[in-house]
Amino acid sequence: LGLRVIVANPRRLQLISKSDSKNDRADAELLARLAAADPKLLAPVHHRSDQAQADLAILKTRDSLVKSRTLMVNQVRGLAKSFGVRLKKCSPVSFPNHVRGDIPGPLVPAVSPLLQAIQIQTRQIKTFDRTVAKICEERYPETVNLLQIRGVGPITALAFVLVLEDPSRFKKSRAVGAFLGLRPRQDDSGTIQKQLRITKAGDPFLRRLLVQCAQYILGPFGEDCDLRRWGLALANRGGKNAKRRAVVAVARKLATVLHRLWVTQNEYQPLRAAACNHAAA
Repeated sequence: LGLRVIVANPRRLQLISKSDSKNDRADAELLARLAAADPKLLAPVHHRSDQAQADLAILKTRDSLVKSRTLMVNQVRGLAKSFGVRLKKCSPVSFPNHVRGDIPGPLVPAVSPLLQAIQIQTRQIKTFDRTVAKICEERYPETVNLLQIRGVGPITALAFVLVLEDPSRFKKSRAVGAFLGLRPRQDDSGTIQKQLRITKAGDPFLRRLLVQCAQYILGPFGEDCDLRRWGLALANRGGKNAKRRAVVAVARKLATVLHRLWVTQNEYQPLRAAACNHAAA
């Protein structure tokens, strides 16, 4: 009908949901007043295309398989431990072959179906990995630029592109971290500045992937880069939960860098800030 449709974010409409005089007429009037004053007050929800939604479903199905496989691996380890056997450390991919000979005899009938299921799910996960790589190559070539960062794989790159879908939605790259719920809550009053947890708004799947990437960047196999140096400096400040805060901070900064690479299509320079500081000195 030529009218603009705004889908309001319910998280931002507590003025209505927590009202002590709530009815349909009052709710509609308040929504109309908010939209007339400033539509941004409604925090409009952006709907993904059908294709993006279908591709994102592939990632989330793969994630469900990984979670299910992890639960079964832990179940096998727990059963063996109850018989006094501690199974050796290994990857989930090689787990069935490595531990099959260490399973106590009485447990074999119970554990064998689990080991078979783990092998089946591993093959399914590998199939999904090939599908994701093909989707990135054929439908989302912009993911190539995001893969320049060591620690960011096809799963994270594709999820980032699908969840955001349109990079122009964000005027500043720094807004992406807040959009994904990686910004700390604020409850400041006067001179009181509380240290609160992150908001956890936005897509939890992508937020978890970014945190995993941040853990790799700060881990023993992460390459020397500005993100790693900055995160380690935060972790070394000490204090309660310093390492955990550093991981979240690196994940938030990583989201900013990924968005910037997507928008500019520039080549990623791991030590760009360090080189600039050295030149200035």
